[in-house]
Amino acid sequence: MGTISKPEKKLSPFLRSSQLRFAIAYILITAVVLFLLNIYTSSTMRRMIFNAQRQSLEEKAKLMTSALLPIDDLASADTELTINSLDDLRTTRTVVTDAEGVALYDSLTVGSAAGAQVDFPELSTALEGQDVFYSVYGDGAIESRVSMPLMRGGRVRGAVYLMQRSTEQAQLIDALQTNVLRLSIALEIVVILISLLFSTAFSRRLRRIMQSIRRMREGDYSYKVQMRGHDELDLLGREFNNLAERLEESEQVRRQFVSDASHELKTPLASIKLLSDSILQNEMDVGTQREFIGDIGREADRLGRLSQKLLTLTKLDSAVESECEVIDAAATVRKVTRMLAPLADLRGVTLDCALADGCTVKTVEDDLYQIVFNLTENAIKYNRDGGSVHLTLTENGQNVILTVADTGVGIPEAAMEHIFERFYRVDKARSRAAGGAGLGLSIVHDMVKRNSGAVTVSAGKECGTVFTVTFPLFKE
Repeated sequence: MGTISKPEKKLSPFLRSSQLRFAIAYILITAVVLFLLNIYTSSTMRRMIFNAQRQSLEEKAKLMTSALLPIDDLASADTELTINSLDDLRTTRTVVTDAEGVALYDSLTVGSAAGAQVDFPELSTALEGQDVFYSVYGDGAIESRVSMPLMRGGRVRGAVYLMQRSTEQAQLIDALQTNVLRLSIALEIVVILISLLFSTAFSRRLRRIMQSIRRMREGDYSYKVQMRGHDELDLLGREFNNLAERLEESEQVRRQFVSDASHELKTPLASIKLLSDSILQNEMDVGTQREFIGDIGREADRLGRLSQKLLTLTKLDSAVESECEVIDAAATVRKVTRMLAPLADLRGVTLDCALADGCTVKTVEDDLYQIVFNLTENAIKYNRDGGSVHLTLTENGQNVILTVADTGVGIPEAAMEHIFERFYRVDKARSRAAGGAGLGLSIVHDMVKRNSGAVTVSAGKECGTVFTVTFPLFKE
């Protein structure tokens, strides 16, 4: 029994892109900032108005208490006359009580509390000997209250209560809040538009890079992303273009390498096939058969050498780290000359060595042996009959310098810059005759580079070629 799953709901590219997320983030951040700005502006405005109201009412209350203290009997008509004589006393309500909280004077004509017990919280606190101020904003008005005790001789004789209700200042607060809110909404709309604009531009530039990546994945390394500006995306675009160029060069080198390797492998295989077919299809004597079989063996050896060099290059390209050790370079050079002495004798080439002591390097022993072997073998193979090969090993305090000089025909100056390229041969016919495939010097170059060294080639003073290999000197 199978189950049928519901198809996933696919979101539009806009909803799945970073563009929307960036825009929402900007909008939320600015909305929170504007909201806090509204709260801060409103609270600051209220606090300023409340402080102004408090200062005004407290000054009026102090003025009133100073005028009432000389009166012996607050219940007399002198209290009302004194209050009415105060020109600066303009309040919404003024109440004077005795020590028991009974209103002796109330400025209200309608709903006056004169002669009655007043239970305002502010008056109760003032009758205990403390000054009180309270302000509240609501219903379109600001209502502020202040109460002070009337004390003489350290005794509370009564209290003064002032109340001020202001709609003008409340309208000022309302207008300020409304204007700030409108301005915040306008700013938020502008922020939304700018966020969408910038996020769209950012996403468009990012999509260019993504398009380049897709084209690169399909094998098109020539496409270059065009970025404007001087920000991180522009830097990313330039780095991507550099990467595309490197990959394009690597791909060309790989294709050339595969083509050259196939060609080099095809030649000995074709020779082996031709020789074996000749043996099978033709009647020949034993001597001729031995000669053909010997040719097959030589081609097989050549094929084996070529395969080994290709494996060596693959190992170097894979950047597999080998264990380095401190080696006396002179001992390695002597070992190589002993191994190649029979080949030099066969060609009539003289091997001459001048090796200094103390030339220690930190490298892979097999790499150093292969470097010296390849350079010396090439110097013997491509030398003239009766020529010489001179190996010199010295140190200058910082580096160990190995030179391999021969007396051969030399290398043309135009070919020296290509001599370390894979499958490059100066004289192809002569190289094939000597069994070369154009890989030995490439192996030398890569091995020297892997061991933090450098190799150069130059023409000899009179004739031949000089290879110079430099390694850092290792000191205990």
